[in-house]
Amino acid sequence: MPRALITGVTGQDGAYLSQLLLEKGYEVFGMARRTSTGGFQDGRLRWLGIVDRVRIVDGDLTDLSSMLRLMKDIEPDEVYNLGAQSFVGTSWHQPLLTAQVTALGVTNILEAVRVMRPQARFYQASSSEMYGLIQEAHQSEKTPFYPRSPYAVAKLYGHWITVNYRESFGLHASSGILFNHESPLRGIEFVTRKVTDAAARIKLGLAQKLPLGNIDAKRDWGHARDYVRAMWLMLQQDQGEDYVVATGRTTTVRDMCEIAFRHVGLNLDDHLFIDPDLFRPAEVDVLLGDPAKAHSKLGWQADTTLESMITEMVDADLERLRSRRV
Repeated sequence: MPRALITGVTGQDGAYLSQLLLEKGYEVFGMARRTSTGGFQDGRLRWLGIVDRVRIVDGDLTDLSSMLRLMKDIEPDEVYNLGAQSFVGTSWHQPLLTAQVTALGVTNILEAVRVMRPQARFYQASSSEMYGLIQEAHQSEKTPFYPRSPYAVAKLYGHWITVNYRESFGLHASSGILFNHESPLRGIEFVTRKVTDAAARIKLGLAQKLPLGNIDAKRDWGHARDYVRAMWLMLQQDQGEDYVVATGRTTTVRDMCEIAFRHVGLNLDDHLFIDPDLFRPAEVDVLLGDPAKAHSKLGWQADTTLESMITEMVDADLERLRSRRV
């Protein structure tokens, strides 16, 4: 039975990846940073019905000693680093924390792998936000990066330190440059979930308005369930490499909102409110991934359309809100 260690296991991607690996017969260890009360947020694992099958272990990406201990105790065959301060907006308010966790945390876990478990295969969660002020219409593995937020800068460090450890020490280390990927498990602070939750609340009479910032921004959105499959495929290859994971389709925030509101029979313009405070200090206007390498080398493609993903999210939020009202 192969063993996998997942940092960020309680997040959206960690939960879906855990589900996938369990289905494939892995023993899954999930690293979580305990709170002062000794607990952790396991709602996503519970939503998927796998909370009792994932072995939670204590650890912190900012603490090298805990990373070394986990590598020694677990002896994982595969390590997936999904842990991060992952909200772009927060990174302007907490740039040092973002750097410590999202950037330097990658070095800590890579160093622990190098010292204690060099035969393990390593996955780093890179981000399309690294492209920022895009230099090419379609962003591929060869497109130059131009990060536009502290989060993106931190992710770029994590990306390049992964490349460096692969080339310097021969680690089987891969980075997935994932474009936006969503699901019913997405946090409420992210725009897609904010929209689907608002559509559900307005439909049920629990709210009236949806405040948003730049609705003209374009993103390449896919489903997290599809994208974690690409993560696993990367670590099944003979060598570690970097891959863009995307749908190859870009859509405005407004059009995404239209899908959600139309699904519940609402007119978006009756409820949309543009809040100037929600605009980013430095905007990323367009992201559009070129997943040709993932298609050809991994045999991967996105199976879920934006429309079906958004309606799935709206239906899940309706279910959540109705159950709370009972």
